[in-house]
Amino acid sequence: MRRFLASVVCLLVAACGERDDASTEPVADPATTTATAQGQLTGYVSPEGAHVWHAIPYAAPPVGDLRWRAPRPAGSWTGNRDALTRAERCSQITNSLDQGRGVEAGLRVGSEDCLYLDVFAPPGAVDLPVMVWIHGGSNVWGSIEAYDGSQLAIDQNVIIIMVQYRLGPLGWFAHPALREDAETAEDGAADFAILDLIAALRWTRENAHAFGGNPGRVTIFGESAGGHNVAALLASPLAAGLFDRAIIQSGSIASVPLAEAEGRIGEAANPSLTIAERLVGADASADDLRAVDLDDLFAAYETGGGFRLTMPTMIADGVVLPLDGLRSAFASEETFNAVPVITGTNRDEMKLFNALDPRLASRHLGVFYRPRDRGFYDALSDYQSRVWAIGAVDDLATIMREGGHEDVWAYRFDWDEGGSNVFIDTGFMLGAAHAMEIPFVFNRFELFGQLDRFLFNDRNAESREALARTMGQHWGNFARTGHPGADWPRWGERGQRMRFDTEEDGGPEVVRGAETMESIAERLSGDQRLTPEERCQVAATLGDRFFGEGGGIAEMIGCG
Repeated sequence: MRRFLASVVCLLVAACGERDDASTEPVADPATTTATAQGQLTGYVSPEGAHVWHAIPYAAPPVGDLRWRAPRPAGSWTGNRDALTRAERCSQITNSLDQGRGVEAGLRVGSEDCLYLDVFAPPGAVDLPVMVWIHGGSNVWGSIEAYDGSQLAIDQNVIIIMVQYRLGPLGWFAHPALREDAETAEDGAADFAILDLIAALRWTRENAHAFGGNPGRVTIFGESAGGHNVAALLASPLAAGLFDRAIIQSGSIASVPLAEAEGRIGEAANPSLTIAERLVGADASADDLRAVDLDDLFAAYETGGGFRLTMPTMIADGVVLPLDGLRSAFASEETFNAVPVITGTNRDEMKLFNALDPRLASRHLGVFYRPRDRGFYDALSDYQSRVWAIGAVDDLATIMREGGHEDVWAYRFDWDEGGSNVFIDTGFMLGAAHAMEIPFVFNRFELFGQLDRFLFNDRNAESREALARTMGQHWGNFARTGHPGADWPRWGERGQRMRFDTEEDGGPEVVRGAETMESIAERLSGDQRLTPEERCQVAATLGDRFFGEGGGIAEMIGCG
């Protein structure tokens, strides 16, 4: 189960968002010309009216001798640089969702030269809050080309910056030879992707004003793996002072010990010492590793199924993250970057993944999904999603609060009004699935490719657009003031959280009640939707590392 979930999580939203129609090629607009610390550049004006700049380098290309080193400063340029086209995505393995772009699944694509960012700003921007978006994709896949910050920038009068970072084994790799070859203290890390994000935040502090942003009001926000990376930035001493608020959307606070990432303890899949031996032998030097062909490196991780790349990510390396692990950092305001935090999940997180699992759902004509057992599908997704919420919200918010940090807000996203026909009922098969909140945050209903036109239809347009405005306003308030709004109370002893849904379904509203693994076990043990055997099947999935501290539920309900 662990290997399956590690694989299927690659089907996160990051690359689902390829737009159906080829966009008109942008034209440089002199009104967007600005001067950064590196040089002058010109962007374009989006159809929404936002000023947009693409592919701005925030660090030197991490290639050659800079592979598996901390990012170095980006170079400057002379003359004017046109910032009109998006950068190539970071090296990764394509999956079935890339087929919509005409790219075969299971290929190694992208470039090591990928440390670029995009900026979206309302016209006439002066001293505005800055929001830095970190994309998802299980930290092995995805890019910023799936997202567009134009509408959010216009609606909330903020600057949106979207960042690419090293993925997969280029972003997370722990090996003693690399530490011995370190030229700086940061080179001795294993979480190179988090160092990329830190470099992007340093660039933002230096250059936000060039786009009308206030470098003293920076909010980091990200979804799924992006939310996991937001948590890492909160915990990293190297990121201190680089941001002022943080939003974790469907994230995680799991991490792997350095020794386990290397393969000296534990059972991590594809630990780095094993990978190095496969590639260059047991006595690998840093030069040997950096000379490895990129295709050979990715192939060493046993990719398969068109999208799988199994490896440790989020490593407690003692440089970027504390050796005690990511979760431990939040126990005291003294041990993490204690800025105001929003953390939340979607009610039906796991339905996105379960809909893609052939053991749970059948696929018709290569497109349409139906549950093999409707009751079991619904119950399994429910419990898995509840456990996700415990790790990402209830546990995290409670740890912070008990450690003295009160500026924590929580939410749950419940929108499940997608379209249905004789082939698929998206309201049931997906519901408020993983990633479903992203179009509402950005007020841009383009994320799931061909499914968008069906999922977001004329019948639900008015209500979902109203919900998008509400969510955008809360995110914008938080970026401006560090507080999402008077109607949204902080997390407290009663587990208060904002439930985002349409008015027809009773939202938005504040709901109360926190869950624990014990309360999940009690609920599961008496669930009449399931047979005793099915309850044990569900419980077995809740102990997977993917869900954090999920072990023990099977024992609690009497399963062997």
